[in-house]
Amino acid sequence: MKSLIWGVTVILLLARLHVGASLAAEFPYPTKPIRMLVGFGPGGAADILGRILGQKLTETLGQQVVVDNRPGATTTIAAETAANATPNGYTLLLITSAHAVSAGIYKKLSYDPVKSFSPITLIASASLVLVATQSLPAKSIAELIAAAKASPGKITFGSSGTGSITYLAGELLKDRAGIDILHVPYKAMSQLQVDIMGGNIQLAFTSIPASIGQIKTGRVRALGVTSAKRLPSLPDVSTIAEGGVPGYEVLNWYGVLAPAGVPRDIAGKLHAQIVKSIKTPEVAEAITRQGADPEVNTPEEFRAYLVSEVAKWRQVIKAAGMQPE
Repeated sequence: MKSLIWGVTVILLLARLHVGASLAAEFPYPTKPIRMLVGFGPGGAADILGRILGQKLTETLGQQVVVDNRPGATTTIAAETAANATPNGYTLLLITSAHAVSAGIYKKLSYDPVKSFSPITLIASASLVLVATQSLPAKSIAELIAAAKASPGKITFGSSGTGSITYLAGELLKDRAGIDILHVPYKAMSQLQVDIMGGNIQLAFTSIPASIGQIKTGRVRALGVTSAKRLPSLPDVSTIAEGGVPGYEVLNWYGVLAPAGVPRDIAGKLHAQIVKSIKTPEVAEAITRQGADPEVNTPEEFRAYLVSEVAKWRQVIKAAGMQPE
């Protein structure tokens, strides 16, 4: 009798495994195209990185990953669309540091920048560089701080606009170093580049690709990079933190979220495939060509990082006197 019961139990277990395998084969993920929302228009860094990743995921997942550009309102339009999407793995959101910034810019959002999403992973990060016109006597961060304290509000820094990462990098420097430098917003970074080489503006936080040629030829002076570590592309340029502002770090980072509540097995598969894609030589090289560094982490690490970024930029925006919209 015991043998009979054992035999029946084994048969039932095997049957369950067979049914489970059949269902998995019948309903694999993904079975249709995946939409990746991007809160910027075509041609920008976020769009390009989204398309690089999307193309590779199309190969590895066996379904097309389509980039859906939803620019506007500091990326909140794309984020709102993703937050309200069905959490089934067929809608993803590629975010940048602007996602964390928007939490401090807008008084009321229809979504929570952290709780409304299931973090998947970071995919890349990019440092900025603080450059100065050659006519500015300061040749280091320490000298800049001393000069700014000696003449409050006299030294100017340009940015791509109030609320941009290049603006907030300057505001964070003001807050952490205890200095007063005057912000000058620009509509186009190209004009800012011209003005800083011509001495019409004294400082600017810019991307590495935008300024490295001017730095190498001596048309502008690099005072410091915003990353926590020195960069291989600018090994002789100190970080702003080691230059005299402990704890200073600003990265323009990129990551992938899904709507909150996405099934764990789907989130796990997405994480595994995205990490695998980012680590392939062709994707890593394509990211590097955009002036960024490939970077991945666990969903838990990404969530913690997102929480810290939201808190940091809320504090900086408050200190800058920006009124939430």
